[in-house]
Amino acid sequence: MNAIRPEKPETPEDDANLAAVTEVEAGIRDFVRNDIAYLRRPAGGAASDVPLDASAEATVSNVNSLIQRVAGTSLTEIENLIGELEALRDLLHSEGQRVQREIAGYAQLSQAAMKSTRMIADNVAQWKRAAENVRQL
Repeated sequence: MNAIRPEKPETPEDDANLAAVTEVEAGIRDFVRNDIAYLRRPAGGAASDVPLDASAEATVSNVNSLIQRVAGTSLTEIENLIGELEALRDLLHSEGQRVQREIAGYAQLSQAAMKSTRMIADNVAQWKRAAENVRQL
């Protein structure tokens, strides 16, 4: 049960995490060594029927507390990450709505510009015809 570890911890928190992981691994090894006899028993009884002696219960309790300590930091980080992702989702949603409003405004402005251009072109065409009529007279 070897874990891959970095050569040098980068921060003191990494040192603490590495120490906690090492403790958990040692606790699990001790637990497995103490309880290996239960695994070698014939399949006559369920494992939950076998009472644990005081040292095995202490080992189990110690392993559970170590796992909870190690997992506690990870769970906190995961919860923080979930919160940040939810905030980012809300930001992206509001920005998407803002962009949609901007595009709708641009489309309205573009249509108004096209109508104005047509009106100007029609007026210029009318003036041109009027000027040609005046020259012909």
